Amino acid sequence: MDRTVLDAWVGIFVVIGIAALFVLGLKVGNAGSNFNIRETYTIHAEFDNIGGLKEQAPVKSSGVVVGRVADIEFDSKKFLARVTMKIGRNFPFPRDTSVSTLTSGLLGEQYIGLEAGGDSAMAKDGETLKLTQSAVVLEKLIGQFLYSKAAEGGGGGGGGGGDASVDKKAAKRPRA
Repeated sequence: MDRTVLDAWVGIFVVIGIAALFVLGLKVGNAGSNFNIRETYTIHAEFDNIGGLKEQAPVKSSGVVVGRVADIEFDSKKFLARVTMKIGRNFPFPRDTSVSTLTSGLLGEQYIGLEAGGDSAMAKDGETLKLTQSAVVLEKLIGQFLYSKAAEGGGGGGGGGGDASVDKKAAKRPRA
């Protein structure tokens, strides 16, 4: 192969690589979503902690994307995060729907999960849903676990004690 043909192939592969990175960026940023945002209604929810939730994050129910996070604000009077969601009109939810901040996988993207309640009245446009569950913060969970282990017995079961059932069995064995 001569030099110009080789340069052309390298150029083609570079363009394909850049296009692949662009598509990957759209997927990660949720910009390539197929959610129809024209026919929506707005609902709100207030959380103590939303973790790393971002605007345009998906709103899912039973794993199906039913909407998007439209806005996130901080209410300085209640000291809560107020999340505004745009939900597709073809997905009505009862007024007692529970709203949770969830994570895809261990370190994946955060999204809003809706779990429908049993109320016969449906949520209206602009309504605030009351049943919310804040994000689970991994650092807090680990801290609570370590604190509870330290409070249990200061070091674990390394020396001594043993299992009481083993000691009883040893006591019942005939001696030779």
